[in-house]
Amino acid sequence: MNKNFFKKSILLSLALSVTIISTTLKTFTRSSQTNLARARQKSTLSPQELLYSTYLSKIYQTANLYAAGLNEDVFAKAVTGFYNLKNTTSLNDHNSIITIVDFTKSSCVKRMWIIDLQSGSLLLNTWVAHGQGSGDDLPNQFSNIDSSHQSSLGFYLTGEIYNGKHGRSLRLDGLDENFNTNARQRDIVIHGADYVSEQTIKNLGRLGRSFGCPAVAPELTQTIINLIKDKTVLYINGSDNRYSSKYLDQDLAANYLFPEAAMHGPLQAML
Repeated sequence: MNKNFFKKSILLSLALSVTIISTTLKTFTRSSQTNLARARQKSTLSPQELLYSTYLSKIYQTANLYAAGLNEDVFAKAVTGFYNLKNTTSLNDHNSIITIVDFTKSSCVKRMWIIDLQSGSLLLNTWVAHGQGSGDDLPNQFSNIDSSHQSSLGFYLTGEIYNGKHGRSLRLDGLDENFNTNARQRDIVIHGADYVSEQTIKNLGRLGRSFGCPAVAPELTQTIINLIKDKTVLYINGSDNRYSSKYLDQDLAANYLFPEAAMHGPLQAML
């Protein structure tokens, strides 16, 4: 992925600081502090943490994700998983699309975001349904079990496109053991559904619900599928304290993105 645009932006930001390596968290914006909760307890940031925190904040601000309702901690988790997967799987190097679904939010709000990390742009923000077994308006139960009709949390890769009972749909492969790895056998897919609409919200006070699929509005289905096909990363966030993922290794993500920082410092790593 070509990261030069954001590397130059980060370089400019850091150049404004008198002491770069020993800068404390107090000199960062509120959004930078949010990104690295672990680093709040440190007096200084490592070169990788410094660069990675600033990188996340730059994209979050450039894409105007706060205004779009995306929580920055959720964004940071999703991006961290994206770069963990870049490091451990054969993701397409030229594909910089990430999809985030936040099921801590009401179904009445637009809780799906499709973001291009390379350009730092929000491509789409829209409604998405959760499984009927997960709850009414606000899902609070999640499962990897067949016939539970519940949504599953975690990281996915988008699979092949097919035509099924919901028309053109997109298969998903779950990557988090015990949380979503049964997605394919459960037929958890991206598909269009009439109950995902503003009119349904007006009639029911919430969206309609699926059998566990992240269903979207019919008029946007093809746009969404075309944006996120070809093994892009989908991250579904939710309120389940049991959830954990090996893909949430922030050090690995920072080292992948800025491999030269440990040896040469943050400024040289961006040159």
